[in-house]
Amino acid sequence: MTTTTDPDPAVLPALKAKLRGTAHPESTLCAHPDTVLAERADGTVVRHANAVAKAHAPHTDATHLTLRLTVAASHPDTLLAPLDTTPTPLHDRLVTFWPYGTPVDPDTPEAAPWEEAATLLARLHRQPPLPGLPPMRGPAKAAQAVARLEAAAPHHPATAPILRAWRTLPAWARSEAPMPDTTTLCHGDLHLGQLVRHPATTGPWRLIDVDDLGVGVPTWDLARPAAWYACGLLHPDDWTRFLTAYRSADGPALPAHGDPWPVLDVPARALTVQTAALAIAKSTASGHPLDDAQQSVVDACDRMGSIPPELVEPFPK
Repeated sequence: MTTTTDPDPAVLPALKAKLRGTAHPESTLCAHPDTVLAERADGTVVRHANAVAKAHAPHTDATHLTLRLTVAASHPDTLLAPLDTTPTPLHDRLVTFWPYGTPVDPDTPEAAPWEEAATLLARLHRQPPLPGLPPMRGPAKAAQAVARLEAAAPHHPATAPILRAWRTLPAWARSEAPMPDTTTLCHGDLHLGQLVRHPATTGPWRLIDVDDLGVGVPTWDLARPAAWYACGLLHPDDWTRFLTAYRSADGPALPAHGDPWPVLDVPARALTVQTAALAIAKSTASGHPLDDAQQSVVDACDRMGSIPPELVEPFPK
C-alpha cells in the first residue's frame, strides 16, 4: 500500500476562506493573519484569530467523524470541544472547526504536562463509548507506517530489522485481527502535540485530534511514552510522573500496583516500530540523515526483532 504525502494545493486557500467566514459570519473586516499550523496530505490545519479549521484526510468517513466529534463535544472536561459537531464538505475533504488552544511548548521540556496528559487519558478511558464508534486507529496507523517504509525504502539496511521487530507482534497490534478490547474509549494517538490549553494560555489542558479516537486497547494510549522510556528518550522521572498520575486517576489500562510492563510491552513495541518506520521513510525521501532520537528507535527495533515480546519486559535498551 502506498500513500501520498503531498497536500492538495487547492485545499489551503479554500480552507482559509472557509475559516474566515466561520470566524466572522457578519463579514466583519479583520486584520488577523491566517496561520498554517499543519499542511499534510492527511490533514491541513489553519488558525484565524481564536478559531481553527482542519481539513481531514481524503476519504474520511463522515459518519465516523461525526461520532468522534460528538464524543469530544460530550466530554469537554477531557477533549477540546468542536465549534460544531457536523463536518463541512470542502473539495474532496471534510472540515471541522475548533477553538484555538495553546499547545505544549517544545522548547521547555521540563514543563511538559505529563501528569495532566495521564489524568486526561484515565478520564477518557473510564467513559462509556458511543454506540457505533469505530475501532481506534492506532494499530492501523502503525501498519500504514510499515507499508510506507516497505514502499519508500525496501533496500535500506534498517528496513529488515524493523520488519523483523514488526513480525514479533501479535496480529491485533499489526491491524491484522480485531483488538482484544472493543469496549474502552481510546484516543488512539497520544503524544504531547495532542494537548492544548483552552482558553488559550491560562486554561486547563485538553486532548485534541479525534481522527484516531475509538474503542480498543487503552494501553495503546500509554505506548508512546512507554516506548520513549524504553528507548532511553524519556527520563525515568518523567515516566514515573506519567505512570503515577494515570494510576492515581484510576486509569483502567494498568493494574493499580506492581509491574505495568506485561500490558504495556506490545503497544510500546508497536509504537517503536511505527516511529522507526516513519523515520526511515522520511529520511529516504528527504535525503537527510537520522537524528539521534530517530536512530535510537531504529536501534531498539534491531535489538527487539529477535526476542518475542513475552520474554523481555521492558524490551531491551
